Amino acid sequence: MSSDGMDASVAAGGDPTAHLRDILQWHFGADTGSPFWLRAATRWDFDPLTDIREPDDLRRFPDLSDELRNIAVDDLIPAGIVGEPFSVYESGGTSGAPKRIVEHSSRFDALGWVDSVLTDHGVPVGGHWLHIGPTGPHIVGRSMRRLAEVRGGTCFTVDFDPRWVKRLIADGRRALADEYVQHVLDQADLIVTSQRIGVIFATPPMLEALCARASLYDRLASGLGGVIWSGTSISPMTRQLLEEEYFPDIPVVGLYGNSMMGIAPQVPRTERDRFPCVFRTPQPQALVEVVNPDTGERSAVGERGRVLVHLLTRDMFLPNVLERDSAIRVGTPDGGFGDDVADVQPLLTDGQQVVEGVY
Repeated sequence: MSSDGMDASVAAGGDPTAHLRDILQWHFGADTGSPFWLRAATRWDFDPLTDIREPDDLRRFPDLSDELRNIAVDDLIPAGIVGEPFSVYESGGTSGAPKRIVEHSSRFDALGWVDSVLTDHGVPVGGHWLHIGPTGPHIVGRSMRRLAEVRGGTCFTVDFDPRWVKRLIADGRRALADEYVQHVLDQADLIVTSQRIGVIFATPPMLEALCARASLYDRLASGLGGVIWSGTSISPMTRQLLEEEYFPDIPVVGLYGNSMMGIAPQVPRTERDRFPCVFRTPQPQALVEVVNPDTGERSAVGERGRVLVHLLTRDMFLPNVLERDSAIRVGTPDGGFGDDVADVQPLLTDGQQVVEGVY
């Protein structure tokens, strides 16, 4: 169990086939489904309630995630939860207008898995957290605040607009982007000056900039008990520097995730691991497949492919979403369907340049 009683088995417990059938009955049931999916089902040549039986069958669904850029959010709320409070969150907007999702409780429930993994890594319970990452319409800010709270801590945040940084970089105004990074660190500096921070969450670019500011790094590192990074890809050299040079005596844990799939924490390393950083989704609520970008076939273990996500919760159903990420398929946990992944990087297609910025 997690530190507040949430079920941490969300990541590895439950039959994926039984869970899938329950989710399909919910989202395509006349009394419980959302207008978005009930309307979409009338256009298909298959019946989700009778023709989708196994997780492999999820490939029959079209990827409708682009419609989340413009859909009225009321149409996404399942009738079975109408009247309950929902929140709206947005993707980072790297590939165009941001996509919107709705959330009632599923992401909070899934934090039980992340909580348990952080405990396995040795991240301390309690104390103050500092979140140097997006808040606003981005769900990561809410998730980190809630994660700190369920672990008995409090969370400090800064103003952080990743879309502005991406725009500056895309427009060739790198100097202004660098100035903005220092502006964010100035805010963190004010917090660290008067507060003892035990756990920090930051993106790899922000951690690099923080470590380069000696006075801030020295004050922060002296009291830290854990470092969590996420939001952009990380090079092997940067990860090694963080773990072995800058924070050698405390847990340094990566999180892979986005608005479409939730959070996949780095699982504790074992001597048998081929890769130093392996991520696992909260199965069966979120399933990742690593697929060949040309054929769509499941990549072999050890091969790089494109990330394909299926989100299967009562709040939202999002099958067959091709992400703008590539990863190495590590394998499938016992009793699971989705893949563990390593070395997540932006997917480069048709010569397009992906601007990661600071998130």
